[in-house]
Amino acid sequence: MTKKYLLALSLLAGEAAAQLPPVFENRVSQPVPTITRYLSPVRIVWQSGSVKNASRLLGEGNGQADLANRNMSVWKNEKGEQASVLLDFGKELHGGLQIVSGMSPSGKPVRVRIRFGESAAEAMSSIGPKQTATNDHAIRDEEVLVPWLGKLEIGNTGFRFVRVDLVEPDAEWQVKEIRAAFIFRDLAYQGSFRCSDELLNRIWMTGAYTVHLNMQDYLWDGIKRDRLVWVGDMHPETSAISAVFGHNEVVPKSLDLVRDITPLPQWMNGISTYSMWWIIIHRDWYYHNGDLAYLRQQKDYLVKLLAHLRTKIGSDHKEKLDGHRFLDWPSSENQKGVDAGLQAMLIWSLRAGADLCRILGETEAMKQSLEAVADLSTYVPDPNGSKQAAALMGLTGLLSPEKANTLLSEGGAKGYSTFYGYYMLQAKAKAGDYDGALRDIRTFWGAMLNLGATTFWEDFNLDWLPGASRIDELPAAGQKDIHGDYGAYCYVGFRHSLSHGWAAGPTPWLTEHVLGIQVLEPGCRKVKIEPHLGDLTFAEGTFPTPYGLIRVRHTRGADGKIRSEIKAPKEVKVVK
Repeated sequence: MTKKYLLALSLLAGEAAAQLPPVFENRVSQPVPTITRYLSPVRIVWQSGSVKNASRLLGEGNGQADLANRNMSVWKNEKGEQASVLLDFGKELHGGLQIVSGMSPSGKPVRVRIRFGESAAEAMSSIGPKQTATNDHAIRDEEVLVPWLGKLEIGNTGFRFVRVDLVEPDAEWQVKEIRAAFIFRDLAYQGSFRCSDELLNRIWMTGAYTVHLNMQDYLWDGIKRDRLVWVGDMHPETSAISAVFGHNEVVPKSLDLVRDITPLPQWMNGISTYSMWWIIIHRDWYYHNGDLAYLRQQKDYLVKLLAHLRTKIGSDHKEKLDGHRFLDWPSSENQKGVDAGLQAMLIWSLRAGADLCRILGETEAMKQSLEAVADLSTYVPDPNGSKQAAALMGLTGLLSPEKANTLLSEGGAKGYSTFYGYYMLQAKAKAGDYDGALRDIRTFWGAMLNLGATTFWEDFNLDWLPGASRIDELPAAGQKDIHGDYGAYCYVGFRHSLSHGWAAGPTPWLTEHVLGIQVLEPGCRKVKIEPHLGDLTFAEGTFPTPYGLIRVRHTRGADGKIRSEIKAPKEVKVVK
């Protein structure tokens, strides 16, 4: 029995390793962490010209051309009209398109134009300056030749909608299948969240899925754009990953990539705060996963980075950071607000770094970093109306939690941003304003869902709402195109990413504060569970630890008291 069991394990290990065929001998190859699944469209949004049997495209496919040539969708360019279809795949996806053709009369390849879009309107747009539809970072608009009686896969981008046009005059095309080639990491959603408000349930899952899509070869900012490792963007993402998936190699792989391409004293991604976020992420990641060997690999860089940060403090106790002085895009024109936020960020990162130095036995670096924190804390800048700065100042003690919450509560969710919204929610929680935080989540992130979003966006502004169309509809006359007509800075119009991981903050926030699960000691060896249901009648869910899942259910009784059922691995000490 033991030998059979070991043999089975060895066979499974061989399959998992996906070795090259023996003919390649010792050739080096790079494995991929993703899989591909093929999805048929769920809806035809629009069609034009002569397209017969278009509903054929909504059926299940098998990815194989065949000689039967039955039940084809037949496209013809005739009478000066172009055969075109706009397909909806139902959810935001990462990947491309698989096209299977039949036996068109010409017996030759057929030229088609493919346009991917995160919104229906983007898929109908052309590359150009008017609405900034772009092929930057990923090709979303191109003409290709599709084989006669064959198959083609094309594209690698973020999309939900695809427009396909038959290009050449008087052409005929027989189409068997047009399916999405969906590329993603095959991961179990170990963490979960469910409560008495279905909108919050959808928001939690949408944030989780947004981050999941961006867990590609590396942890990206957005699946359409930029498809890069921006380490500052990663903090809401890694917080969501810890709450939903637990440990995943994409996080250390991405942190190490940015470290290795950024020799000191350069700033990561050219932005001082992004080097600070690298420290904060490492601190949080270690507390969730407890991998001391991995943390030790960061010691040399960490200690030198902390020393470099400490040189950026003036005799007047103010930060003197150089590089790109940046919090997030919506706050970037409020220079006084940015200054205040940088003061708080320097405190946060030095404090986190000091904690890591304590763990690593770097007592001198720890001492010097804590002294720097004390120095910086003697100067309290004016947030100048910036909710981003107010949140950071509340979290780091430059403002009292109550004062920070007063500033954050002005105008409700107005002034929120998709990135720093996470820290605004955290600051409200620190002040005990859980009801206000839940209202803002429903208002701000819920509005994106009401506009048809299936992932959260690079930016969003409540001022965009009046008269705006949904992203899954073509704008009617007199409507504003929520995608093409808005955006700012580097994401004007259709360049705007509609699947951006930094917008996932409500997912870890709901786990941390509604389920009440907060890690107190490295490796989740000690966890505090203190639920805050607000106006909810119940909340339940799971949380991944290195030792297995924590399971909780909190219910509000008729007397208003919360009763909790908690199950945790024996290695995890739970305190209330």
